[in-house]
Amino acid sequence: MDGQYLPMSEAKISVLDWGLLHSDATYDTVHVWKGMFFRLDLHLDRFLAGVDRLRMKLPYERENIALILSNCVALSGLKSAYVEMICTRGSSPTFSRDPRQAENRFIAFAVPFGSVANKEQLERGLHVAISETVRIPPQSVDPSIKNYHWLDLVKGLFDAYEAGAETALVLDANGNVAEGPGFNVFVVNGGSLKTPEFGVLPGITRRTVFDLCAEIGLPATAADIGPAELKAADEVFITSTAGGIMPVTRIDGSPVAQGQVGPVTRQLMDLYWLKHDDAGWSTAVAYP
Repeated sequence: MDGQYLPMSEAKISVLDWGLLHSDATYDTVHVWKGMFFRLDLHLDRFLAGVDRLRMKLPYERENIALILSNCVALSGLKSAYVEMICTRGSSPTFSRDPRQAENRFIAFAVPFGSVANKEQLERGLHVAISETVRIPPQSVDPSIKNYHWLDLVKGLFDAYEAGAETALVLDANGNVAEGPGFNVFVVNGGSLKTPEFGVLPGITRRTVFDLCAEIGLPATAADIGPAELKAADEVFITSTAGGIMPVTRIDGSPVAQGQVGPVTRQLMDLYWLKHDDAGWSTAVAYP
């Protein structure tokens, strides 16, 4: 923050920052596994595209940002980490409401790696509820720009908890399944994969699933998925930087197929973690 490295406990943001007051910010998260960033270039691409489309300006070039992220991890000593880069609108020195006068702010941090699903859930599959909450439509907020507009997702989570589930999926404006709090969703039917296309963040792990499917010859498409189709799938899994590929075995209290982690999901989970040893997909952290 502000050009210096410091412990997380000392990091502070102004109460006047529009990132806090208006959720006027974009960010991206990349994970480190065994001392290696996974698909760092894709995360940087998405972050920089979001900054540009929100008409923000960064004080650092791409190479400097990559170095800052690496330094955050190296200074933390973490070998497995969740690493975030943020650009907020900042605030105006004259308290103007004109966003053009705000001084944008860059922040980066590294914390221990975390997962949407814990160890038990990864082994037996997550229990998910479909909330009737409608995701913010793309006509209002571009979902390809990673953002902090999460009140719809938080409402979905409370709906899921009240239904006895562990996490939630929300709907798009057309009544189809959209995404969950920080993750995309896939269905598997007859060996073919499908993931929602409309109104969702194009996740990096989502893209990784497409890349893995292309390598092993599994058909995968992006298209509308209704709640009934989701519940009738052979397999369901979710994807996120925070956890990778994670199985879902119950939806709205009923089992997905036989209620067990399916073979396609297991195959993709194994391939996903094997790819972390591929130099073409990973970037080493420069530890001292």
